Amino acid sequence: MALWSHKEVYDKSLDKLERIGSGGFGDVYKARHKEWKFDVAIKILHEGSCPLITKENDLFKEANHMEVVSCKFVVKVLGIYQGRPQVGVEQTPMQKGIVMEFMERGSLQSLLNKPLISPLPWPLPLRLAHEVALGMNFLHSKDLLHKDLKPSNVLLDENLNAKLADFGLCRVSTSALKSNREATGVSGGSYKYMPPEAFTTSYEPVRAFDRYSYGILLWTLITGKEPYGTEDDYQLVAFRIPLGDRPLCDDIDLMKPGRVEKMVELMKQCWDHCPSKRPKFCDIAEDLMKEFSKHKEGIHSAVQQVLTRLDSPNRYQPPETNDVHPPFKKPEESVSVDIVDGGHLINTEAPSKQDSVKVPTKRMSDANKAKFVDDQMADLIQTVSVVMAIVEELGNMVHSETYSEIESKSTSQGKMRELYKMVLRSGGEKVKAAFYDALQKHHFL
Repeated sequence: MALWSHKEVYDKSLDKLERIGSGGFGDVYKARHKEWKFDVAIKILHEGSCPLITKENDLFKEANHMEVVSCKFVVKVLGIYQGRPQVGVEQTPMQKGIVMEFMERGSLQSLLNKPLISPLPWPLPLRLAHEVALGMNFLHSKDLLHKDLKPSNVLLDENLNAKLADFGLCRVSTSALKSNREATGVSGGSYKYMPPEAFTTSYEPVRAFDRYSYGILLWTLITGKEPYGTEDDYQLVAFRIPLGDRPLCDDIDLMKPGRVEKMVELMKQCWDHCPSKRPKFCDIAEDLMKEFSKHKEGIHSAVQQVLTRLDSPNRYQPPETNDVHPPFKKPEESVSVDIVDGGHLINTEAPSKQDSVKVPTKRMSDANKAKFVDDQMADLIQTVSVVMAIVEELGNMVHSETYSEIESKSTSQGKMRELYKMVLRSGGEKVKAAFYDALQKHHFL
């Protein structure tokens, strides 16, 4: 269905226009529609060297794709914008854009980046995974690929329900299960979410591309982490992924039993090296629907917990239990590659009993921080589960031999005891104060 018939929206119909971000090839604005009486989002193409007609074609191609797959799990197109968006004293030339429903809570990526939010409380990751799978299943049922599935392209409404967005790379599937071979190559998208076959010189993307991306997305949902670390190193990832490396996940098994097993199983199936072994979204959605039904009673509490953190971050006190706390180690099945240490993820663990240690609210001196650490050490040994992340923060204060000794311990309590015995007990005020600051940075205090 062509989008030219959609209602055109002009500057005179909009109020309180503000730029709120940038997408794959355009700026995103928020505005209040005067007649509709609700907020809308407007995506406008970046200015560039391409002729306007080329950019318009790209824009309307994305809008048409969004219209074709319009459903509960895809951001809705409301009209076509034409005007000169002005923010402050800046006014742009005449431009066209897509008017879409405004997603109140932004992207999944922005949610995971917020303090005190990540990892998400259970079963919210499971519901989000199910909703994304439903959206992708509908997309594939229309013989379309997304080709850029990642947390920044999953948007959240006021109740943290997920919808797919940013179809700038979306294209018609050339497979539709009509070909027996998986074409290969690399073309656009976020490289950390691209399958191994995409890192070759040329390829024709098929549905298995999106299925792999979904597997990496599941890892991010479970852990709340950025795959392969936060550094932008395309060459390293492009080299390692075709050799079999994936985001580190062995210690995800340490999470509370009976919860993430199904997501982890699907995650590993989706990022299988062989494209034909990656499950279809119709099967993924069915499996996750059954799994979510087992945990559905906890979703209201999980959503309210996150909304409370978002709306009142200074007043929020973490609950006594936080069941999602993924530490990581190098998987044994990964291909061994002699790469610099920056290519490996660090053992990062999140807390499970964050409010069991009472923390002073006033600004503290190093001496007071050290006294707090000494006074609370018995409780800290039992409750801190972010040990290796804290060790990393201490840097040169921990010798390499000591680091290895701490890392070799099989439990968080063992790691904490070793850290205290080898580093904190004799380290003085400076080391203990640094330890205290690291606890705060990782949201334990």
